[in-house]
Amino acid sequence: MINIKINVNGIDHKLEVNDSLRLLDILRDTLNLTGTKEGCAIGECGACTVIMNGEAVNSCLILASQANNATIETVENLADGNILSQLQNAFLEEGAIQCGFCTPGMLMSAKALLDKNPHPSQDQIKEALEGNLCRCTGYIPILNAIEKVIK
Repeated sequence: MINIKINVNGIDHKLEVNDSLRLLDILRDTLNLTGTKEGCAIGECGACTVIMNGEAVNSCLILASQANNATIETVENLADGNILSQLQNAFLEEGAIQCGFCTPGMLMSAKALLDKNPHPSQDQIKEALEGNLCRCTGYIPILNAIEKVIK
């Protein structure tokens, strides 16, 4: 067991956790933030993407000890209560959500990009989403949604 301190969505947490836990497990099982999804468990699909210290990361690859003293942002932090963010609304309006399994990771990867670069090129958007797989949309609606937010 190890003691860690993390800030998740603006809330400080002091936790005693098994040192083999991943950030994904802490978010979903300890903090009950189930918006972050587990797809592949090996960092290939991006469904578990969160923002850690300003960077998009696969939470399935981050051990509890690596998350100590980190600032984490999950998909639950995008909306303001029942009011969706501009990015979430654009995903809905552009049909970028089908089965929805990849959506939290896509949203967090897009947010991390837009936080750093509010006016990225389409190539920069594609590069930011490289680690996120989607079986349903064909990616065009996702790109359109992000470009809609940029405009």
